[in-house]
Amino acid sequence: MTKDPNDYNVRAVERALQILSCFDDQHQERGISEIAQAVDLHKATAHRIVTTLVNYGYLERAGDGQKYRLGLVLPELGFKVIHRMDLRREALPYMLELVEKWDETCDLSVFDQDRVFYVEVVRGNRALSIAAAVGQRLPAHCTASGKVFLAHQPEEVLESFLSQPLASYTENTITSREELLKQLKTIRSQGYAVDKEEMEEGVYAIAAPICNNQGNIVAAMSIPSPVSRLDDDRADEIIASLKQAALSVSRRLGCKQ
Repeated sequence: MTKDPNDYNVRAVERALQILSCFDDQHQERGISEIAQAVDLHKATAHRIVTTLVNYGYLERAGDGQKYRLGLVLPELGFKVIHRMDLRREALPYMLELVEKWDETCDLSVFDQDRVFYVEVVRGNRALSIAAAVGQRLPAHCTASGKVFLAHQPEEVLESFLSQPLASYTENTITSREELLKQLKTIRSQGYAVDKEEMEEGVYAIAAPICNNQGNIVAAMSIPSPVSRLDDDRADEIIASLKQAALSVSRRLGCKQ
């Protein structure tokens, strides 16, 4: 009889990981009592584990000294993973070409926990530029990259996403389920997505999908720009360049589409 892999778990390590996982966008800071309740631990046990995590930099004390938040060791570990990703290595030369050609920022993102997670950003040289930060997460329904991901999600994943209210960020944000579904259908057909002041006023972004050797969308490549620099003719030219770059990266990853 095969032993359950969970039988090999070290309980103390498991509890430490549960504590780290209880921090999210809605709970960026927690006190010991909150942590203990969230992971179903005795307060004294939670305190000992939290103290150990603080000593090693995985947690840190918040400004009030009474609560804790995730420490800087975690993004350092995350960036090590990002820097060894085949995706990033294959995409970077094409991103650099796009930036050189258009002198606009180009970013690369993946879909993680219903949000867009940026893994690479190459900035243009203009004084006024639009750019996310590596490691930043943004909502999916109102960003060009996010809509690329949503357009290619399995039906059950998309339904789960749409079961939650769509937050409004500007007067152009799509908050209607029906309107978003209609737009996602268009995105699948045309092979790219746009965000025209849906996430932030004055920002116009274009994104194209990158697929892997199984034909699954694994990333999005995007060019954001101030609306003032992106008239229809220039947008059309950038769309063509961006789609070609994303296709080239996809082929480097083994995509046959």
